[in-house]
Amino acid sequence: QVQLVESGGGLVQAGGSLRLSCRASGFTFMSYAMAWFRQAPGKEREFVAAVSRGDSSTYYADSVKGRFTISRDNVQNTVILQMNSLKPEDTAVYYCAAATSYSGGRQSLYRYWGQGTQVTVSS
Repeated sequence: QVQLVESGGGLVQAGGSLRLSCRASGFTFMSYAMAWFRQAPGKEREFVAAVSRGDSSTYYADSVKGRFTISRDNVQNTVILQMNSLKPEDTAVYYCAAATSYSGGRQSLYRYWGQGTQVTVSS
């Protein structure tokens, strides 16, 4: 059974940090590109960051570049999103997703999705 389980969300003040984790099971993790998306209230889900399956190249949305860092651990089957210098506009439900190759923001290409974790940034 495929599972992507996110954790690490919560409430933080602007300027603070959070570390999101996504634990994968039920598929060959190292063979998949991994990504984080987010959906704010009343808005469409948007791409945040991705890490490729091979050389672990990373890609970021302009809105988070320089503040967020995505990484993966192919031993622990985990993908991490380190979020620093958080802003109120980062408030959203954050989702982990898996694709058979790097797919950027093309959500239809992601095969597996987690249930999401809430991040709230207060001003």
